[in-house]
Amino acid sequence: MNTQNLLKIAKQFGAPIYVYDAETIASQYTRLTNAFKGVGSLRLNYAAKALSNISILRLMNQLGSGLDTVSIQEVKLGLMAGFKPESIIFTPNGVSLEEIEEASALGVQINIDNLSILEQFGSKHPDVPVCIRINPHVMAGGNSKISVGHIDSKFGISIHQIPHLLRIVDLTKMNINGIHMHTGSDILDIDVFLYASEILFDTAKNFKNLEFIDFGSGFKVPYKTGDIETNIEELGKKLTTRFNQFCEEYGKELTLAFEPGKFLVSQAGHFLAKVNVVKQTTSTVFASVDSGFNHLIRPMLYGASHEILNISNPKGRERYYSVVGYICETDTFGSNRRINEISEGDILCFKSAGAYCFTMSSNYNSRFRPAEILWYKGQAHLIRERETFDDILRNQVDVKDLFIKPKPAVVK
Repeated sequence: MNTQNLLKIAKQFGAPIYVYDAETIASQYTRLTNAFKGVGSLRLNYAAKALSNISILRLMNQLGSGLDTVSIQEVKLGLMAGFKPESIIFTPNGVSLEEIEEASALGVQINIDNLSILEQFGSKHPDVPVCIRINPHVMAGGNSKISVGHIDSKFGISIHQIPHLLRIVDLTKMNINGIHMHTGSDILDIDVFLYASEILFDTAKNFKNLEFIDFGSGFKVPYKTGDIETNIEELGKKLTTRFNQFCEEYGKELTLAFEPGKFLVSQAGHFLAKVNVVKQTTSTVFASVDSGFNHLIRPMLYGASHEILNISNPKGRERYYSVVGYICETDTFGSNRRINEISEGDILCFKSAGAYCFTMSSNYNSRFRPAEILWYKGQAHLIRERETFDDILRNQVDVKDLFIKPKPAVVK
């Protein structure tokens, strides 16, 4: 998207606001499918948690994607968006047996990541096909909070527990139709990913009725100019060769599955915020915007870096600013950034704001969550209205009658 279109959207719909470019999403989807075009059967299951607006889900469905879900609510959103149940995989963590049974009753692919639920579900529903999430004990990911394949992770069944796993499968006679792993987000080292894949291949040999092997995702995307990213083409070439070889060894063609989220939507997202105040202190120039970590928490939560542009003054002289929000806590989007000269009322654009941005927003400080726009075929489409004060109060129950002072007793 160009700067003028973003400025028009900010003027028409107001700021702060999220804007997503459908063309970028489609381009990333095509890039990933092309990287694995040598695989006979490929399935991309979009990770709904990255950006779960129902219009985005409908776009993914139109592109031919499946859906990766982690909650029963995401499963229901996917069905509402038009996904067929068999194209949805349900990969929760730490949820109840009842939630897994509810998802199973809807006809989606179940993926179980712990022995307790595996035994309970297998005992009650031995005929329901189940995928098993393995923890390969391989450390991958750009931050400890998003690295999920290591030995101390809460995710997956440890490879050291394979004998116990096989015992449960044998005793329950359950049908295992898939094997899954996810090592973490922001994967850069392809060799580490391929090493973890070998562990998954070795595990897969224990199961005779597999239909697919799911390698998760976590591919790194660039968040600023010159940033490094996963070489998806190189990974595609190497993993395709090894996967096809394994299928020959296994004796049947399996489906290779991935669960891309950030890879598909991150770079498609732009977050626009208006500058309220430019404040000079003894050592810093602050640009305070009409937003905060209630709308975009990644910088404060992960130390994530989003490139910030002043789209109101793209040719202005560059100066150093610390861009901060209006939340009543330390609330910093970026420190000492070189940005074209900022004036009060300018619109700043936070790039790569498509993944884990709006979906992690909140009403902290009783602020409204922003609107969302889908830029599709040259037009801006409102896909979420900005919240109002009624939304803040919607589910609150005002027990004001509890606090009515009793009338003083009348002494006769």
